[in-house]
Amino acid sequence: MLHPPVQTPTWKELVSGPEPLLLPAAHDALTARLIARAGFKAYQVGGFALAGARYAFPDIDLIHFYEENEAIRQIIAASPLPVLVDGGDGFGDVKNVVRTVRGYEDLGISAIFIEDQVSPIRCGQMGTKDVVPVKEMVGKIRAAAAARHSADTFLLARTDARGAEGVAGAIRRGEAYRDAGADGVYTEGLRSARELKRVGKALAGTPLATTMMERGGKMGWVPPEEIRSHGFSMILYPTTVLFRVARATERALADLQAGRPLAEGQSTDLDEFEDIVGLADWTEAEKRYGTR
Repeated sequence: MLHPPVQTPTWKELVSGPEPLLLPAAHDALTARLIARAGFKAYQVGGFALAGARYAFPDIDLIHFYEENEAIRQIIAASPLPVLVDGGDGFGDVKNVVRTVRGYEDLGISAIFIEDQVSPIRCGQMGTKDVVPVKEMVGKIRAAAAARHSADTFLLARTDARGAEGVAGAIRRGEAYRDAGADGVYTEGLRSARELKRVGKALAGTPLATTMMERGGKMGWVPPEEIRSHGFSMILYPTTVLFRVARATERALADLQAGRPLAEGQSTDLDEFEDIVGLADWTEAEKRYGTR
């Protein structure tokens, strides 16, 4: 709180490095703080985690710009790291895309992705997918690019066409979205390392992102180094933290019901938690500026 602001790298600088950019999802401010403390270079705020953790909703287009905006503001305030935000389908037509990009940019995001699913959109790892016409999505990308206040705000175009049009369709859309002004392409729903390699080869030279959902996703576990070797510089982990938090909460409640004490080594203690939430900084402010 009392420390000077840290100069953060731009998203383009982050994705130009030799190592893959690992992006765990923060569903709340505490998680964003812990991601920074763990040493990650950046993180994401995804719709799946927000809907599930904040509202106990499935990721089926039940929350939109207003609900997400306030949550994202709180999350970003808790971490100095660059953040990629899920912009859904822009929450409507091109004018809504403009509002979404400007609104999230005003919160201090570093990157945003817009996707090409037909509304109502849903988690990219769930069921089959329908995608809007290429022309419609191209218009959204152009609107998003023009709406940015800063050229450093990274525009990632996500396509869910793998499930609707196959890998070839996803590649064609990736090329069209890149040519329309997207800074990078996010290919959702790929199903194997072979497909990663095919997309990476076809879109070589373009910053690429993909999803790794470890439990229940379309693609089995592929190590980040291997994903990077196929040309992908960004790897999104939308559920890793959330799924573990949900299970840990269930176990804690079961222990309470059974009358079991909190086991040493399975949680933080009071001093550790106060360090995480920055008690020392707030205490310093009280001592320096308070009158009591």
